[in-house]
Amino acid sequence: MNYRHAFHAGNFADVIKHIVLARIITYLQDKPGAFRIIDTHAGAGLYDLESDEAQRGGEWLTGIARLMQARLSNETVALTKPYLDIVRAFNPKGELKAYPGSPLIARGLMRPQDRLVACELEPKARKALIGVLRHDEQARVVDLDGWMALPAFVPPKERRGLVLIDPPFEAKDEFERLGEAFSTAFAKWPTGIYVIWYPVKSRRATDTLVQAVARLAAAAKPPGDCLRLEFSVAPQLDGAALTSSGLLIVNPPYTLQGELKTILPELEMPLGQGGAARFRLEVPKPYP
Repeated sequence: MNYRHAFHAGNFADVIKHIVLARIITYLQDKPGAFRIIDTHAGAGLYDLESDEAQRGGEWLTGIARLMQARLSNETVALTKPYLDIVRAFNPKGELKAYPGSPLIARGLMRPQDRLVACELEPKARKALIGVLRHDEQARVVDLDGWMALPAFVPPKERRGLVLIDPPFEAKDEFERLGEAFSTAFAKWPTGIYVIWYPVKSRRATDTLVQAVARLAAAAKPPGDCLRLEFSVAPQLDGAALTSSGLLIVNPPYTLQGELKTILPELEMPLGQGGAARFRLEVPKPYP
């Protein structure tokens, strides 16, 4: 399978992932010390919602487009503002025509002292990413496989920051590779924040990954924390488009779980397809 995110940019999974990413980076801003963001599978950076791929997929229409039109409480408006302000900055006339990927969400929240490393191996996506980050002294695009980059770039010299692991899940063994790569990186930098994205299609595969990561975190000295978030916009059917995705956050900010308890219930109606969406938010157990 040759995954192309242009078909899926701005969908429900991007919305949830980027809200979480923005909340974590906003938390990192509270201290003056510099931080580094490492994006292991960065993609093209900016996606044209008027392109053939985006129009054919149309997934952004039930994702970011609905969120932009949703009526939210004042508290949720404030919590999602850092993310949505970046989306609006790429759509200055108020009409959704472009969607910023994870590197641009991260870049939009960085201060002058912060740095971004964005890894992308696919030539067309890497060329596009270089184009949108050209002449940016705070961002570095690396022509390196994300699985090799993950252990190579930790720990960062700043000793603060986060690693976003968002692979395309093209290969059948992607869950196993993810677990192995995380284990190697975590051994080198057990105090870093890690955000791991995964599709929810096989409950066995997702539970195995979550338990393995939770065990590694619990065995660290001092022990690390984990937070599991899964969001489903409709029942997942075999062979159908993705309707459920998950995030596993290792060493999450202490504020994150409470913030998500405020945000997520308000996204169930606008992001649901054929009914309200559902979410799962919990501290995972290292063992079944």
